[in-house]
Amino acid sequence: MNTRIIPISNPEKQEAELRYAAKILCAGGLVAFPTETVYGLGGNGLDDGAAKKIYAAKGRPSDNPLIIHIAAPEDADRYAVVNNTYRRLAKAFMPGPLTVVLPKREMIPPSVTGGLDTVAVRCPSHPVAHKLIALAGVPIAAPSANLSGKPSPTCAEHVIADLSGRVDAILDGGSCEIGLESTIVKVDGEDEITLLRPGGITYDALCMVVSTVHIAPAVTHALAENERPLSPGMKYRHYAPNIPVVLLSGAPEKVTAFLAAEQTTKKCAILCYNEELPFLQNDLLFPVGNREDLAAQAQTLFKLLREADRTGAEVIYAHLPPKSGLGLALYNRMIRAAAHTIKEI
Repeated sequence: MNTRIIPISNPEKQEAELRYAAKILCAGGLVAFPTETVYGLGGNGLDDGAAKKIYAAKGRPSDNPLIIHIAAPEDADRYAVVNNTYRRLAKAFMPGPLTVVLPKREMIPPSVTGGLDTVAVRCPSHPVAHKLIALAGVPIAAPSANLSGKPSPTCAEHVIADLSGRVDAILDGGSCEIGLESTIVKVDGEDEITLLRPGGITYDALCMVVSTVHIAPAVTHALAENERPLSPGMKYRHYAPNIPVVLLSGAPEKVTAFLAAEQTTKKCAILCYNEELPFLQNDLLFPVGNREDLAAQAQTLFKLLREADRTGAEVIYAHLPPKSGLGLALYNRMIRAAAHTIKEI
């Protein structure tokens, strides 16, 4: 397949290019596109064949449900059964990095939902994504635009590296703002939800809108044996480079000392804090930002995991994030990237 790369710097002035991409989607093809979180691999969310093409292009297990992307929050009612809890969440956080799992309507094929009777719905705020969905006139089913299990793509170069030759077109809209996939919640009832995957919308922010917010055990732990994923990103090992990742937990000065010692005995790539740079050798360091700047760490995580994976190191070391605020989303991604390998220092 010849993949067309289409730079999009101004979606309002490049409607012709976006109409071309929308026609591909309506004809059952695949288009990768930017969102405010990560790049998505899009297909017609009403087309069983398109969904199957997405799974094939990514090498993704078919029980791992897809997210449908809509142009406006109120469009969810066409494809899912909404209630007042959804409407409050939509008013507070949409368009934006929130996905809501709702009972699906019959028009959504089982291939999109991984065979579940629910569908995950999101209204992205990125102008390219918004314009593409509106022009297509159909919900766009889109997981992250990477090979299954690998770090998610936060720029078009990552998508090209993984999916060139596997998809019809890639819309290059520059780097993604947030860098982590959307927060996913499941509506349990009136004023009650379960957090399935943390993201840019934090647990505390959700609690300002909904009275009861549960946190699914799989947010911080592996799925139980034979447990089906209710949303993307719940698999045991995910977002992972080829080189093993080890997360380090302990007092900051002890962790820094451990990393300095490891540099003298093995070839290790290190995702380090800026504050640690004066205490480490220059080889194979990938600064993630300041220790307290969780937003910067989120924005650079997947990019740096990809860069570290190209070094040929024996191991990639990274810090175990906190479980509060945006740190919970970082923790969730990194324990999966490391297959839950944590070393206490």
